[in-house]
Amino acid sequence: MASRSSLARRLEAFESCRHELVALSYRMLGDFGRAEDMVQEAWLRWQAHEGEVESSRAFLVTVVTRLCLNELGSARARREESRPDRLPEPVDLDDGGFTRVERLEQLSMAFLVALQRLTPAERAVLLLHDVFDFGHQEIAELVGNSAAACRKLLERARRSLTSERRMQSASREEHRRLLEAFLKAASGGDLQGVVQLLAENAVMVTDGGAEGRRFAGQRNLPQPLEGAARIAAFIVATTQRTAGALRVEEHLLNGQPAAVFWNGEQPFAALLLAVADGKVQRVYFHADLHRLSRLGRQADTRFDLARLWLSPSAQIPTHKE
Repeated sequence: MASRSSLARRLEAFESCRHELVALSYRMLGDFGRAEDMVQEAWLRWQAHEGEVESSRAFLVTVVTRLCLNELGSARARREESRPDRLPEPVDLDDGGFTRVERLEQLSMAFLVALQRLTPAERAVLLLHDVFDFGHQEIAELVGNSAAACRKLLERARRSLTSERRMQSASREEHRRLLEAFLKAASGGDLQGVVQLLAENAVMVTDGGAEGRRFAGQRNLPQPLEGAARIAAFIVATTQRTAGALRVEEHLLNGQPAAVFWNGEQPFAALLLAVADGKVQRVYFHADLHRLSRLGRQADTRFDLARLWLSPSAQIPTHKE
């Protein structure tokens, strides 16, 4: 066990990079609670580590990465990640302390969804090299592979992310404009209006959690829905079937404006968009209540979404069984 003075120095070093470690773990796992657990476990391991380390940051990044790889290798994680409707947990970056981390676009929902399609090893190599500036030899030693193999993993990961990189360049103002227009058209039953906002090959994903969300004989989509016309028809039809009032607010989630639907004082669902070339490329409807419980109550009131979404009852976009 390290001495008291050594532990004090370690704690100071740990706190200086804790937000960065949580951001790494969150990107790896797509779950903020599990990310915090990984970082806490890394601290406990460093606390018990004998001897000094050359770089506290490198040591902690290494421990967190290995913990995440072990976690992703668990049977539970493999089942969860295999769901075609799974979305990463949306987070308020201010609440999570992520505003201290550079390159916030690498915390966008589109980027995190793309990361989920990579293997755990590809994910780790990409993040360590492109985000944390680790060299190929350092990464090879960390993931237990050769430097040449890590280069190939990095190449494959980058190729897989090519299309998603386009969805990281839209400004917050453009994002907000398209979000407002999207909700206005959907709540007004404007089918063509929704179609025009969507890219022709747009994709919609609704995540109701591992057990799904069911209401009055309807459930969330178990598979992604593809194509502007199909998505628009689905959204308008399900919106028009509802008849009550969910409160809707704008929040900044994963660095971009998003809509959060509230049932009383509890978050009910979150709507996030990925945009590029002036169109909505991806529609993410997150309705896993367990992973929405962290959302804060501080809304951005730049515009009143409640006026645009006259949602009738506590339902999520669904299709009939």
